Amino acid sequence: MLITPQAEQLGIFRRRLLRKRSHRSSFDTDDRGWTPLHIAARKGDLKEVKRMLNEGMDANVAAWGAKMQGVTPLHLAAEGGHLKVMDVLLEQGANIEARTKGPCRWTPLHLAAKERNRDAVRFLVENGAFLPPDINDSRFNPPLHYCPGLEWAYDELKRLQDSSSSGEISYCSDN
Repeated sequence: MLITPQAEQLGIFRRRLLRKRSHRSSFDTDDRGWTPLHIAARKGDLKEVKRMLNEGMDANVAAWGAKMQGVTPLHLAAEGGHLKVMDVLLEQGANIEARTKGPCRWTPLHLAAKERNRDAVRFLVENGAFLPPDINDSRFNPPLHYCPGLEWAYDELKRLQDSSSSGEISYCSDN
């Protein structure tokens, strides 16, 4: 069989492309800088999150897209209120205090608060997420105008503390 120069070039190109794909497959990102693990965490796809973590994806992989730089899969699971995914990510070493880059420097707790997701806020706090006693502590919290749900999170945490000290837990929603 005679191999033409064009066919040989095409073969070289295909081999290079396959080599690049196989080398980068676990690091491919979309236009937001999200990996497949970010996407699965945001969707709440527990099965897919577990599969990727079992294949060696880093639970703390940070996205470096144009918006929300430094966002981790835990940030996105918290934002979506996906408690089971959050639990798996934490079991695999996800940093509950991971911060985004830029002026906001949000943690997963900030994103859950922004979305007013009561269950996610509670889950994060119960699993060690830090919220200082003073809402105006700018060493931890972003300025309030950057995180409109933060005041709500403080009110909610106070409500949770009051209800747990009285022995009753309320799941009412004021949304």
